[in-house]
Amino acid sequence: MNNFTLKLYVKAQALRNACILEDGQDLIEYALVAALIAFGSVAAMKTLATNIATGFTNVGTKMTTYTS
Repeated sequence: MNNFTLKLYVKAQALRNACILEDGQDLIEYALVAALIAFGSVAAMKTLATNIATGFTNVGTKMTTYTS
């Protein structure tokens, strides 16, 4: 009976250790992916904002030209 309890305890500890190690690794990977997406988004926003501003300026210039 004592041998069975010891085996059960060892298996439970191994399972607990495996879960702890995997969860931390997954969390770090998700954080890195989120940071990479955020960095790419911020870098792309400046170019996108410039293109949108240029487009509105062009439309405003053409409207001014056609309505004058």
